[in-house]
Amino acid sequence: MRSKRQPIDRDAAEAIALQGLAFLAAEPARVRRFLLATGIEPAEMRVRANTPELMSAVLEHLAADESLLLVFAATHKLAPESIGEAVRVLQAAHP
Repeated sequence: MRSKRQPIDRDAAEAIALQGLAFLAAEPARVRRFLLATGIEPAEMRVRANTPELMSAVLEHLAADESLLLVFAATHKLAPESIGEAVRVLQAAHP
């Protein structure tokens, strides 16, 4: 798991967000809940996958559901708190 002492930079935050998007997309029920929660259409999600707004939305969605967050973090060998740090990095880079 990522150490708390290693700060997450923008590239790492974006990589985590893209892993999160792939994690959501791999399971129809997960991606459906994300789309319903955000109001994003599937085609829009594909077009905006690399935008800071969508990346932040993915991470915020994961962080909002503790069980989903824990499964994602364990699957990708991340400390769960690194998701919140990645959100802060992305939001600071793109206010």
